[in-house]
Amino acid sequence: MKTRITQITGTRYPIIQGGMQWVGRAELASAVSNAGGLGILTALTQPTPDALAAEIRRCRTMTDQPFGVNLTILPTAVPPPYADYVEVIVRSGVKLVETAGRSPAEFIARFKEAGIKIIHKCTAVRHALSAQRAGADAISIDGFEAAGHPGEDDVPGLVLIPAAARALAIPILAAGGMADGRSMAAALALGAEGITMGTRFMLTKEAPIHDAIKQAVVGASERDTRLIFRKFRNTARVFANATSLEVVERENMPGSTFEDIKALVVGARGRAALEAGRIDDGLVWAGLGIGLMDDIPSCAELIERIVAECRAALARAGGLAGEE
Repeated sequence: MKTRITQITGTRYPIIQGGMQWVGRAELASAVSNAGGLGILTALTQPTPDALAAEIRRCRTMTDQPFGVNLTILPTAVPPPYADYVEVIVRSGVKLVETAGRSPAEFIARFKEAGIKIIHKCTAVRHALSAQRAGADAISIDGFEAAGHPGEDDVPGLVLIPAAARALAIPILAAGGMADGRSMAAALALGAEGITMGTRFMLTKEAPIHDAIKQAVVGASERDTRLIFRKFRNTARVFANATSLEVVERENMPGSTFEDIKALVVGARGRAALEAGRIDDGLVWAGLGIGLMDDIPSCAELIERIVAECRAALARAGGLAGEE
């Protein structure tokens, strides 16, 4: 497949593994890249910039194909040393960065100077336009179906993808609900030039989380996610488990504050749950696309299947639309 996205990424297919905290490690990123997509290491999964440098080196021992790094810039009271992570990425020779969270504008000049391409993850067209003006090379546009933080506008991909494609000059990746070849075909028909998948790659053999977590999520339906942090205008979509249900209950109590749920949602608790396989012990991030996922393939099996399904779906649609 050849699109403007494959030109930017240097990959065989315009399929990108989204950055996932605790999941985006060398095992998964290298497997995605070896299969023809673009694997992504998640910078803040690593506790220090030096640890990220070591993870990049480790990934290079596992693939000779392009891979990228996700840098999520969060509005925290005590922010990580983002500038130091940026310098590690630059010095490592990685040629693509996926940025998310607030605007990456302050770091774009440094990335550009090093010849690094930037894909910025957005949940609204207005934010995508801002990123385009700042110098992003492509946009990953996340619909309301997505895991993680889908924004506060609640616009699903069926509307958001063509709205972004119409407004932007740079190419877009469709994200949120991307789960199979039909999803990809729909995204391409709506104006995207590739797809970003998070949850679907989390449910692969190479994803470095406990199999019990994978089995629990793959056995669920599209009704088994919950929206949390709505009250605090920081909406997040997560898997429906005991922890997320308690978060929703506490959040909906009159007069509740973030302190009432803080202990339930700390990252260390979620990481421990993923590693130990205790599905109810912490937040597990998952999108609505879990309703379309019913197996745990290898990354190579998944990507080849998606590409074949996509081509078949596009051919079928073309046949339906053909003149008699």
